[in-house]
Amino acid sequence: MLTRAAAILAISGVALSACAGAPSAIPPSVTVIGQAPTGPTTRARVVAVVDGDTIRVAIGAQVYRVRYIGIDAPETVDPRRPVGLLGPQASAANRSLVEGQEVVLEKDVSDTDRYGRLLRYVWLQKPGGWLLVNLELLRRGLATVTTYPPDVKYVDALYLPAQRAARSAGVGLWGPKPASFSAPGQRARRAHSSVTASSHSVSPNDRARCDIGSASAAPCQCSSPGGA
Repeated sequence: MLTRAAAILAISGVALSACAGAPSAIPPSVTVIGQAPTGPTTRARVVAVVDGDTIRVAIGAQVYRVRYIGIDAPETVDPRRPVGLLGPQASAANRSLVEGQEVVLEKDVSDTDRYGRLLRYVWLQKPGGWLLVNLELLRRGLATVTTYPPDVKYVDALYLPAQRAARSAGVGLWGPKPASFSAPGQRARRAHSSVTASSHSVSPNDRARCDIGSASAAPCQCSSPGGA
């Protein structure tokens, strides 16, 4: 009888412990922002890296141009614009991250931009977790935050904190800026201050969203379809 009673008490204790003290698992449908895609996704293979914020991917038999949502990397391929400071480095970093890789493309609100490019967050699924490539380029200081509502899902939670950290650390575009620079094959170059300035009009609301709390913060930029 004692043995049976002890067994009943032990089982009851385990049940009470599970109800009162043990943490419950997070439901599979709940995703912490920034740790994995939170919207509609499509898997694709990167077939070419155009520059620091544009790639070409294969989805089935079709090849699409993809523009990274929410960031702008210095120009390298648009014949109408000079090569931007650290543009080649941004392109090289993007290439090292995604060239030839299978990526997961996450859609926000808009499907394409006015140039017909898919607008996507580009994710890499690694053994240790997910990497948001758009965010990684901001962390390295090789791109700046650029917003076009309504596609702003990660701006406040991820993009702006990453840009502030890069600026505080003085990395990439936030590091020492030469007065001018030159690159082979181009007759004219602009200083960093020109590279980060917008050549198109941007609404005050859009500009404020890109601001990181300083008058020297890079404004929102309107990007052209260079390297289409």
